[in-house]
Amino acid sequence: MMKFPMGFIGHGSPMNIITDNSYTKSIYNICETLPTPKAIMVVTAHWMSDGATAVTTSQNPELIYDFYGFPNELYEIKYPCPGFPEISRMLENLDIKPINTYGLDHGVWSVLKHMYPKADVPVVALSIDMAQPAIYHYEMGKKLKFLREHDILVLGSGNIVHNLYLADMNYDTTPYQWAIDFENEVVTNLKSRNFESLIEYGDKKNNAIPTKDHYLPLLYILGMVDKSDTIEILYKGIQNKSISMLSFLFK
Repeated sequence: MMKFPMGFIGHGSPMNIITDNSYTKSIYNICETLPTPKAIMVVTAHWMSDGATAVTTSQNPELIYDFYGFPNELYEIKYPCPGFPEISRMLENLDIKPINTYGLDHGVWSVLKHMYPKADVPVVALSIDMAQPAIYHYEMGKKLKFLREHDILVLGSGNIVHNLYLADMNYDTTPYQWAIDFENEVVTNLKSRNFESLIEYGDKKNNAIPTKDHYLPLLYILGMVDKSDTIEILYKGIQNKSISMLSFLFK
């Protein structure tokens, strides 16, 4: 049985939605290089739940503009994709709560706007239960692995390095060396399948991960990896001095 590809996409600043740069070029129209999915599930860093994992089930999900102080044109962008209510039936045996009142935050639509610009594939969002340790998110990824056999594209949307406290407004500013080093370390561990170290990072705080919300989506993807998968690095690099835009697929 074919296993659908899946991966992790760095989303970074909302300005990437309207900026033409090396990162946006690297993920643009990825839909043309992949089989057509039945639906897309995005594990988003911007939907932080506490005490439960939730999934959107609205037939026509609204966009959530969960960012402030940016150019007006960002708040006028539309991404009229359909939802995928059927996901609640597919996940009924898992401890995941269906929610039909939550829309798609920019952790979801900001990357899909580039990857699937026609907005013609159904989309659902999965929340992150912030009350749980890192291993929980990895194990949840394992439980969701079966979706790959049902033509569901699962993406983690966050940032491997995400330190807004030390970020610069200019996206092409020279990065901190520690940000470069941590991104390189993560790539090395991904390629060597040293997932244990990557899981441990999810419970630690350092300059790269002062808060874990943007890192945890990675762990869902690691849980879904199969031994036969190969990794394809789509993009590697630091924006805004302290935000890794590392993006990759497992196929």
